Amino acid sequence: MTDKTVAFIPVRGGSKSIPYKNIKNICGKPLVIWSIEAAVNSEKIDEVIISTDSNLIEETILYYFKTIKIKSIDKIKIFRRSEANATDEATTESAMLEYAIISQFKKIVLIQATSPLITTADINRGIEKYNTNQFDSILSLVRQKRFIWNFDEETEQAAPANYKIEKRPRRQEFSGYLVENGALYITSRNLLINTGQRISGKIGFIEMPEESYFELDEPADWIIVEELLKQRQQQDNTDIAVNAKKIKLFAMDCDGVLTDAGMYYSPEGDLLKKFNTKDGMGIARLHDAGIKTAIITGEDTSIVKRRAEKLKINELHLGIKDKVAVMESICNKYGYSFEEIAYIGDDINDLQLLEKVGISFTVADGHNSLKEIVGYQTQNKGGQGAVREAIDFILEHRLSTKID
Repeated sequence: MTDKTVAFIPVRGGSKSIPYKNIKNICGKPLVIWSIEAAVNSEKIDEVIISTDSNLIEETILYYFKTIKIKSIDKIKIFRRSEANATDEATTESAMLEYAIISQFKKIVLIQATSPLITTADINRGIEKYNTNQFDSILSLVRQKRFIWNFDEETEQAAPANYKIEKRPRRQEFSGYLVENGALYITSRNLLINTGQRISGKIGFIEMPEESYFELDEPADWIIVEELLKQRQQQDNTDIAVNAKKIKLFAMDCDGVLTDAGMYYSPEGDLLKKFNTKDGMGIARLHDAGIKTAIITGEDTSIVKRRAEKLKINELHLGIKDKVAVMESICNKYGYSFEEIAYIGDDINDLQLLEKVGISFTVADGHNSLKEIVGYQTQNKGGQGAVREAIDFILEHRLSTKID
């Protein structure tokens, strides 16, 4: 039995209320893409299984990810759902079981395409809670503060279910109740097969924001969720722009960031390194924008020194073990705060500094521990334009949103 964790996203072709809703465009993307991206971007997910009976859905998904050139496309696997498990009467559990019986994995994370407000952070929180081994299953819930009433069909009388009339609580004093939002369910392969249920045994939960309560089942839901997604995008863009406008210094590691981390030798035995000219152009753009640059590296070679001189790097620090201390010294020199620093690294010796700066990056082939904590991961690998990508990201967002 493999220790693999899979995300399972069922998307059948038939939908009566909203035809082909799973690939209908919402806020610039086919609906199912929102959930797939959240899963693909989680380092805790090994594979993302798309269970579908539709050629059109499969083609749409693969075309989208090939077009945007996502580096994690290999995570995405299409599982052809049988006709029997793609009818209006078929349950989600039947689709999960169909896959589980013939596949090897340890944990399965059911993610619904109709809950596009789910984030990678939500998925990670769910898996982390499951991994504590306190629970057999995990699901996502939202807290609502509404007064629920029961209805007696015989007497036609109604009675409150979650409060007392004589002690009607104020909202701020009311803990409310928890409701499934249908976004996330986690269980083991063994429990799924043995019980036939998406959750069973001791059940824990993660709490998601109240707006994630909405699922896309009816046309009216679409209007609400689309507006919520727009608001989130606008807020994300504003937050990024605010942070980007604060940046006064862009700092880099060298090996594995400015280079591909390879060690090359000439016929005479001289050490060589391969740099990317696109990164050099990006650094020149930073200088033109009035942003200072720094290289802070554990390496101490003349090659790096010569490259830094050619690029007119403002601060070069070689043979460094404590990068945070060096950055504190740089900040003191220029009167900067860590919030005004952007840094891109690739390995565990960059971790502490990445946790402190205003905008943090790691490269596509960076260490997994960095990918868990940085703000942004480049699509390009170290030495292959990753630094230019990070620089373009900052400069574009400095111009993208007007901040009052």
